[in-house]
Amino acid sequence: MKFTTRAFPIFEQAIADYHRHDDVDFPIANPYPAQSLESILYLKNWIDTVQWHLEDIIRNPEIDAAEALMIKRRIDKSNQDRTDLVELIDSYFWDQYKDVSVKSGATINTESPAWAIDRLSILALKIHHMEQETLRKDVDAAHHDSVVAKLNVLLEQRADLSTAIDQLLEAIEAGEKYMKVYKQMKMYNDPALNPVLYGKK
Repeated sequence: MKFTTRAFPIFEQAIADYHRHDDVDFPIANPYPAQSLESILYLKNWIDTVQWHLEDIIRNPEIDAAEALMIKRRIDKSNQDRTDLVELIDSYFWDQYKDVSVKSGATINTESPAWAIDRLSILALKIHHMEQETLRKDVDAAHHDSVVAKLNVLLEQRADLSTAIDQLLEAIEAGEKYMKVYKQMKMYNDPALNPVLYGKK
């Protein structure tokens, strides 16, 4: 089974599980065995889903400033958690393909498998929420036709991105491409690298 055929339904499951409660504070109940790839993918999308809704909340023009700051800091932490999970997924693939003999002339991809998978997780969220827009009864025909057209583009993107991810993994497995795991080295969260933090007395 191709990787994205396994992964995308896990993303859809996480999204559906979140929306049973639609509460950014509702605790995750990951149904997969701890440390399994499925568990990591489910957690990855759950984080993305919660952050999606935090981003909606913070854009409320009537939001209290103190609450907005709290949510902004929560989003910052979520971004760090998301990055950590992407690196964990890349480490999984690195370990899986570490014994592959890289062919002469093999090339590196513009992005690692996990960062492409990160985009697929976000795309699953876009598709879900655009599908919800097509079901609205409080909009006119022009709005409905517009969101249907956008949904069709998103579905095409899903097909293209899934194909690209699967082809990348197959090429790495065949030694035609190779991968590296780069730590993101985010500076704004590091008190030793953010001048606003290390400059404070």
